[in-house]
Amino acid sequence: MARLDNFTDHTRINDILLGPLERPALKWLAAHSPAWMTPDHYTITGILGGFIILVGYILSNLHPGFFWLATFGFFINWWGDSLDGTLARFRSIERPVYGFYVDHVTDAAMQVLIFTGLGFSPYVTFNVACLALVGYLLLSVLVYVRTCLVGEFKISYGKLGPTEARALAVLLNTAMFFFGEQLWPLQAGILGRLVLNPYDLAVGGVSLLLLYFFLTTATKEAIRLAREDR
Repeated sequence: MARLDNFTDHTRINDILLGPLERPALKWLAAHSPAWMTPDHYTITGILGGFIILVGYILSNLHPGFFWLATFGFFINWWGDSLDGTLARFRSIERPVYGFYVDHVTDAAMQVLIFTGLGFSPYVTFNVACLALVGYLLLSVLVYVRTCLVGEFKISYGKLGPTEARALAVLLNTAMFFFGEQLWPLQAGILGRLVLNPYDLAVGGVSLLLLYFFLTTATKEAIRLAREDR
């Protein structure tokens, strides 16, 4: 087991479905970034995207067209969040400790904004959005702890990572714009008549998937560490 004396000496694992498209796109964007743009500028851009998402979701209560504003925010958030580290590596100006700290502190804050905004939108229940936030933050904590303990910064699980999460959010926004409120009545035997919200089901499904990745990975890691750390 490779424990870290310096947590910055880690291996980054981001094996995602959209990787073959995302990686060359980010390299091109980094190579063509203006000379005055710095990684910090891109970090601030990603934060701006998070606030745009929050505002878009809240304003969607006034008109569903604001779901497109939230979708635009996801693009801005991806652009800034993905390019800060990419640009630093491209220009060989990495600041590993500072970068690790700022990137992941801001990422956690942005997820709170995003899921809170989703919960304030008209079609997703706030409790369900909070459940998804809990799942995301639990998995994030696991990622950071494993980075410090075993030197593996793994942000993709089952070929899914932050980029796929944003893509799914865009698909959800598109569905909510075109189909609006959807309530599906269901006869559930002794439970009587239930009303299902497909958007809650979608977000709830993501929540369960995040919790599954957290529980299975945490359990396997605990068993492995118990055997090796004697």
